[in-house]
Amino acid sequence: MDRAALIHEYHKRFSDGARVDIIIWRLSYISTERPHGLKYRLNYCLADGSILVRYDNKKGKADHKHIEGVQLLYEFSSIRQLLLDFKTDVRKQGGRIW
Repeated sequence: MDRAALIHEYHKRFSDGARVDIIIWRLSYISTERPHGLKYRLNYCLADGSILVRYDNKKGKADHKHIEGVQLLYEFSSIRQLLLDFKTDVRKQGGRIW
């Protein structure tokens, strides 16, 4: 089982039912899938549960993002940049900024 330390967690639900969830863990190892040693999920979904923007790197997949139902590769450089890129994509897709 993966040993991971939670390093960032944020959740917000908006009055219209949309929500943002950001969770980032530091792993106890690095791998070809996760050379930065992080596991993360950043998700912005609408009130009906549909995903507007999602960034993740679940096991078996490289760093990637989902925009309008399309999966695209994402080039991870830092946690700060990850958060900025996610927020930028949420804004571009018409999501609310927290």
